[in-house]
Amino acid sequence: MTILKVKYRVPATSANLGPGFDSLGLAIELFNYLEMEEIEQGLRITITGEGAGELPTNKSNLVFRAAMAVFKKANKYPSGLRIIQHNEIPLSRGLGSSSAAIVGGVLAANHLIGNPLSIVELLEIATKLEGHPDNVAPAFFGGFVASCLAENSVKYITAHPDNELQIVLAIPDFQLKTKASRSCLPKEVPLKDVVFNISRVACLVGALMKSEFHHLSWATEDRLHQQYRSSLIPGLQEVIQAAKRAGAIASVLSGAGPTMLALSEKDPENVGEAMRLAFKRFGVEAKIVCTKICNNGAKTIDSFS
Repeated sequence: MTILKVKYRVPATSANLGPGFDSLGLAIELFNYLEMEEIEQGLRITITGEGAGELPTNKSNLVFRAAMAVFKKANKYPSGLRIIQHNEIPLSRGLGSSSAAIVGGVLAANHLIGNPLSIVELLEIATKLEGHPDNVAPAFFGGFVASCLAENSVKYITAHPDNELQIVLAIPDFQLKTKASRSCLPKEVPLKDVVFNISRVACLVGALMKSEFHHLSWATEDRLHQQYRSSLIPGLQEVIQAAKRAGAIASVLSGAGPTMLALSEKDPENVGEAMRLAFKRFGVEAKIVCTKICNNGAKTIDSFS
């Protein structure tokens, strides 16, 4: 059975969480909203909020491309499509804006044509479009997700930590494309740094799965990417230290950056102000958002409110 109109809410995501490079991700209560409707013919796309006037409203639009991948896989096509996007996730800030677009697109498209594809098939489509599962998986499932590509499919493990953990985002006023952020990473790293990260990742996964947050102070340490990306993000290390001095348990670069993320059990506003001031000392203006883990993942909604 086909459905004429669907609406979805998709969370922002933060990948890596320090040592979990390209493998760990966390869903965050900051959302993009999407409405998809079958119309008689053609394509009509409207975008408000973040990316309005910047994101394409033609067939190169990422939500549309994700939807078309679903229609092709299912071999079911609507006569025409209207897409309305309201975005609250900033673009190119390390908060999974592209993953939110892709996940929203595949879920809405599948729903629109009667849900012929399984969630596993949708995850595979989304991962292929994004290139890796570390953001798309938590956008689908919510909470904390460890994921990888193995045996030509996406493997993942989910957990839903206690919501008492506060998330503080310091979002700089400049964009940083993932490709540029990856370009500064070395082709090879010392074995001791690899071992350092492996040990931290193992403990980080355990800490989040058991909600033993006091371990996060050292379990989020990294030697594989943050130190190299600091050349593109003025004040990166100083923001981390400022957050910790203000009471955060841990602070890390969110995805490819430039957003910095802190985890705290108390006084998130104080942590955020400390992060903002640390950025400001390096000539960077940053917006502070205090939020928490989104344990629900993407879901259908009745309205954008």
